[in-house]
Amino acid sequence: MMITVLVSSCLVGNPVRYNGVDVPCPSSILDAWKAENRIVPVCPEVAGGLPIPRPPAEIQGGTGADVLRGTASVADIAGNLVTDSFVAGAEAALALARRHNARLAVLKEKSPSCGSSLIYDGTFSGKAFPGQGVTTALLEANGIRVFSDLQLEAAAAYLHQLEEQSQTNPPQIEV
Repeated sequence: MMITVLVSSCLVGNPVRYNGVDVPCPSSILDAWKAENRIVPVCPEVAGGLPIPRPPAEIQGGTGADVLRGTASVADIAGNLVTDSFVAGAEAALALARRHNARLAVLKEKSPSCGSSLIYDGTFSGKAFPGQGVTTALLEANGIRVFSDLQLEAAAAYLHQLEEQSQTNPPQIEV
């Protein structure tokens, strides 16, 4: 079975971001994956039931892992808690990855859902700090490696490594 790649929907031209736009990521790597039908687009926030457009949201009091542990929350700029939608979206992204055999993901950096190494600090001031978004934290906790949109070469190398491993160690079928 072909290994697919979960990709933030906004990176492949879908206008799903909080402000109703996309952030296309022109890349020969993404183009090749599209041609091979490897890309599984996902917007965890939309999958979690949030509308397009929607008020910007940031994690308050921690990182995505803290949200999953229940020690931090996600609030929009008006102060409305949207934690449940972010957790539901992360769970939907994980289910989608499992359904499509995605073993890695390329997600939008700094997003409260998708950030893989940086997220905004919860003050809506544009300041970022080291941390993962809610979806990234859940995917990583379940063995799905997450790369940011700035790490496409590393993601492609990891996919190549996974494919080589699957060719030398094909899945065993019990009889």
